[in-house]
Amino acid sequence: MIFAAGFGTRMAPLTDTCPKPMLPLGGRPMIDYCIAMIRDAGDFGIVVNTHYLADQVEEHLTSVPNLRCIREEPDILETGGGLRNALPLLGSGPVITANSDVLWSGANPLRQLLADWRPDRMDGLMAMVPLSNARGYGGPGDFFLEQDGRLRRKGAAATAPYVYGGVQIIKTDRLAGFAESSFSISLLWDRMIAAGRLFGTVHAGGWTDIGHPAGLQLAGEILRKDADV
Repeated sequence: MIFAAGFGTRMAPLTDTCPKPMLPLGGRPMIDYCIAMIRDAGDFGIVVNTHYLADQVEEHLTSVPNLRCIREEPDILETGGGLRNALPLLGSGPVITANSDVLWSGANPLRQLLADWRPDRMDGLMAMVPLSNARGYGGPGDFFLEQDGRLRRKGAAATAPYVYGGVQIIKTDRLAGFAESSFSISLLWDRMIAAGRLFGTVHAGGWTDIGHPAGLQLAGEILRKDADV
């Protein structure tokens, strides 16, 4: 599942008339890079949730094979609610979720997640990026990574050494336990952490946050440099 329903407020005013997944990067809508990454990892069906300026996203994706859109109406459901809303299309098994507002380089992070996935001990496995390698990111980090691969929150610490990279494999059965229709997937992570079943694997390649104008510009410069090599 690709999350593409958000308002893109960090991108304003670029998103006043264009949904964030459709903003151009290297001459292509940024969501195309996410789809290409998924296609490179395997023959997966793709579900894309839409809400803000949904027509533009859906029209662009009409010709993409084995891809379906699900529109959130009348209200946006956030990441957790959006994932639960899409379960009739996704099925009951573990799901790959991806944010379209990041740019990866190096080894495909989904291939690494699939190789490291152990459903007997994991409810979630997230691609993590070392804070020092997180280009375009200005936050304090998200998680600590234990020696056995389990994740824990940064708590009261000022910084944490790893950033969630935006792709994961996740089981969805715990979604039934939320009474709200709209909620963040972060609340699901908290329940998995409490059960000792949320894990991380570290991406060794490049990663850029393209969810804000400066990050989008940086990613464009990176693509141009790579093309010149």
